[in-house]
Amino acid sequence: MHSPIDALDGRLITLLTEEPRIGVLECSRRLQVARGTVQARLDRLQARGVINGFGPEVEPAALGYPVTAFATLEISQGQGSDVRAHLASVPEVLELHTITGQGDMLCRIVAHSNADLQRVIDRVVGFDGIVRASTAIALENPVRYRVLPLVAQAATEEAEYPERP
Repeated sequence: MHSPIDALDGRLITLLTEEPRIGVLECSRRLQVARGTVQARLDRLQARGVINGFGPEVEPAALGYPVTAFATLEISQGQGSDVRAHLASVPEVLELHTITGQGDMLCRIVAHSNADLQRVIDRVVGFDGIVRASTAIALENPVRYRVLPLVAQAATEEAEYPERP
């Protein structure tokens, strides 16, 4: 299977990630391609799910939520959809993943303080479908969420392995 992006897509994604408020016309100027090419690439990348948004990146700590924790949840069999709906209703739950291993779900949660974290955890686990939770507080985030290294690798793989199955 070919990489879902090529070098031009990679350059476009990088430019938009580094300067999200840039317009299509300025992208075309900087990438030295036609405006229609940029728009077509953006449309294709969105349709294929490579680009899934253009919204601002919001920093929870700047909103008053400087504490980040990860909660591994064990859930009752057959309760997955109800637990998902419950967790989606908790504003402090930023992400939810179903996982393999020691638990069934992994949540990234935020709180105003360590003391407030107990309130958030109580709200998270205060649902009959959740059997137990194990929580770890994040002390530092030395590698922030990022995708540009993957973009660069995917764009390079296309150039290196164009005949890949």
